[in-house]
Amino acid sequence: MLEPAHHADVVIVGAGAAGLSAAHRLTSAGVTTVVLEAAPCVGGRMSTEKIDGFRLDRIGQLLTTSYPELRRTPGLDSLVLRPFAPGLLVHSEGRHHRAAEPLAARSARGALTAARALASAPRASRAARPPGRTAQGTPTRTPAARTTPLGTPFDQARLGSALARIAATPVERLLDRPELPARDALFARGLPSRTIDGFLRPLLSALLCDPGLTTSSRCADLALHAFARGRLCLPEGGAEVLPELLAAALPPGTVRTGVRVTSVSTTSVTTAGHGEISCRAVLLATDARAAAELLPGLRVPPFHEVTVVHHTAPEPPLDGPALLLDADRAGPVAHTAVISQVDPSRAPADRVLVSSTVLGPPPDQRAVLSHLADLYGTPTDRWELLAVHHTREAVPAMPPPHDVRRPVRLLSGLYVCGDHRDTSTVQGALHSGRRAAHAALTDFGIVTAYAPESLPAAA
Repeated sequence: MLEPAHHADVVIVGAGAAGLSAAHRLTSAGVTTVVLEAAPCVGGRMSTEKIDGFRLDRIGQLLTTSYPELRRTPGLDSLVLRPFAPGLLVHSEGRHHRAAEPLAARSARGALTAARALASAPRASRAARPPGRTAQGTPTRTPAARTTPLGTPFDQARLGSALARIAATPVERLLDRPELPARDALFARGLPSRTIDGFLRPLLSALLCDPGLTTSSRCADLALHAFARGRLCLPEGGAEVLPELLAAALPPGTVRTGVRVTSVSTTSVTTAGHGEISCRAVLLATDARAAAELLPGLRVPPFHEVTVVHHTAPEPPLDGPALLLDADRAGPVAHTAVISQVDPSRAPADRVLVSSTVLGPPPDQRAVLSHLADLYGTPTDRWELLAVHHTREAVPAMPPPHDVRRPVRLLSGLYVCGDHRDTSTVQGALHSGRRAAHAALTDFGIVTAYAPESLPAAA
């Protein structure tokens, strides 16, 4: 409970990744800070539901090990990242295709060598029937041996070379490129349609939660930059672990949950049931819509909606911790994974957790199971539905023109941060919190080591 006439140097409204990141920067500089969160727990959209020993993310955004803010943000030293298998598994035309792992450190010649080696690897003999089907036409689990390379050796080399180039390109140069919708930019760069539709489109759709690739090409380039420099991963224990670690590392009493803010000014915030808190500055770290309700006039961006469907299966439908993408768009599922093989802590021992992402509203569950049967090549009639999490405003959209450094300082004493001020990722949220804290400290006359030119390395 808050004390009457409570005072702090800075009051942060919202205990998501952005607000908690800002709180660490401020408290580290000796600024007394209070974080107010209306919900009973921290995290915002980074939440995890517990059901019968399963830990189920509500949105399930993908992280990459190359996100710099995961290393820079105090409090995340003990965060454990569980990586997916290198590269990606793409389902197209009834087959599983292994896309080459990011080749950031290889030359085009090295990419060609790797592609040729992959193409010459032994393959299972093929019968007349399509792989993944029995003689009776019933889907059956696709053996790993039937996984084939994505495209020809030349396609593999070209893709590997493109990823190597974007990995080596400085972020500032990526942001200087002409800005188009991401899909238009991919075709404008002369990439073959089979590479775009067979790999880049499903990959970017998964990273940006944007099935139409209407996102700014600059943000898409940042996403590919991060992918090529690292590994896709998930936080061990669920998405909520990241904000919980941030909150636990703050001084005791910094974060107050269950406190709803009703109005703000540069010198105070008013709460429902807890009175007024005076301060020297207010930092809004809520989602875009809640921020606009407290400060009418702030722009509310459009959003991408996301539905995550969680199942438990009698046995793992796929070997290894692979992310499986649907290149054919033959059903509602955009990507899926056996999450218990990526992060065993998310399921009880000897249980299987399969989480699948739909980039849109909740579909008919029979259509989901039918599509998953095709994607995995195995019957799904014995799969048990654990939960369906639909978030209408899951990810702020980033159509062009999009400024990845939208102002966080509205005026002296009033600041705003969140993924809607940077890029629509955990990286963007953490980075915007750091920028907002730096702006407040600068107005207080406190010099920090923050480098203003630092940019988020992923979209």
